[in-house]
Amino acid sequence: MSFTIRKGVENDMQSVHNLITELAVFEKEPEAVEITVNNLIEDGFSENPKFNIFVAEEENKIIGIALFYERYSTWKGKTIHLEDLIVTKSRQKIGAGKALYTAVLKYAFDNDFNRVAWEVIDWNKNAIEFYKSTGATYLNDWSVVQMNKENLAKFIQD
Repeated sequence: MSFTIRKGVENDMQSVHNLITELAVFEKEPEAVEITVNNLIEDGFSENPKFNIFVAEEENKIIGIALFYERYSTWKGKTIHLEDLIVTKSRQKIGAGKALYTAVLKYAFDNDFNRVAWEVIDWNKNAIEFYKSTGATYLNDWSVVQMNKENLAKFIQD
């Protein structure tokens, strides 16, 4: 293994932002990323961090990330939401994605979480098959529902 997995630090956030942007391009939404490097630093490394992050590093360069945060399920209790699992395109297929995924699942297991959940785009068949191969349940009968900031403001102000 030519890479290492470690907990992310503030100085990694520019690379993290670059990978988030790369993922947005892959998911055909290149303009969707609104956060900044400073947002990541403030939100991830303040007194009450909003997320945790593992990074895959190779030759002092961040090649992948797994960003996740704690949630609560009324059915399951303590859960984790895996927001992003990203490996830069040029370094895919070397095991970094699986190692990051494993780090998050190990964190959940070691810290007594009851579930880890995430979303995957339905056309990303490689990811879906990978997740299924690890024992994850693919819920194709549930849909993601979101309210963006603009529509939230409209709804509240009407």
